Amino acid sequence: MSRNKSQRKALAALNYDLFQPEDLSPPAPATLYTTIRQHQSAAPAVSLSTVREVETGLPDTSELYRMFDRFNWLYFDGRLPRVKIEYSTRMSSAGSYTPQRRLIRIGRKYHQLFTDEIADTLKHEMIHIVHFRHGAAFKAEAVRVGASIRAKAHPSLKKPPKYIYTCPNCGREYPRQKRLRMASCGLCTSGRKFDPRYKLKLKLKKRHS
Repeated sequence: MSRNKSQRKALAALNYDLFQPEDLSPPAPATLYTTIRQHQSAAPAVSLSTVREVETGLPDTSELYRMFDRFNWLYFDGRLPRVKIEYSTRMSSAGSYTPQRRLIRIGRKYHQLFTDEIADTLKHEMIHIVHFRHGAAFKAEAVRVGASIRAKAHPSLKKPPKYIYTCPNCGREYPRQKRLRMASCGLCTSGRKFDPRYKLKLKLKKRHS
C-alpha cells in the first residue's frame, strides 16, 4: 500500500515538472502600463537599421545578403566571394563597389526615389567584383544577368558643381565635380584633341560645408 502511495507521489512530481500548471488566479486589472509591458515582452528585438529600412520601404541588410546569395548561385554559379553590404546615407549614386574593402554600398537616397531598383543595383555591383570597369566584358555580363549599366537620373540627386571652368574664346561655362588638367572647349576645338588656345580656365571654385 505504501509502495503505491510513493509511486503516485513520484508520478505527480513528474507531471508537475513536465507540464506547466494552469494559473487559475484572476487576471490583473488591465492598465496602460500592463499593456505596454505585455507588448514589450511579446515583441521581438528589432535593430535601429531594420526600423529605418521598414520606414523607407527598403529591404534591410539581412535581406540584401539573401539576395546576394540567390543571385550568386543563379547567375555566377556561386563563385563570387562573400562581401560586406551596407547602405550609405551620404552617396547620391545608386551603388558602388570597393575592391580593397570588398564592400558593396547601396545608396539610400537613390533607392528612396527608385525603390524597385534594389535588385538591379545589387546585380550591377556584383558584376564589379569580377569586372571593375564598365568595359565590354562588364556590359556583356550586364546583358546576361539583366542588370542596367547606368542608373536613372533625378534632379534631387545632382550635386552642386565644385568647379566652374570657362572657355577664353567663346565664354562657355563647364561645371565639374573634379578638377580639369588638360581640357579645351568642345565647341571651339576641332576634333577630340586638346587645343591649348582654348584651354579651359578655372572661373570659380566653390567651397561646401
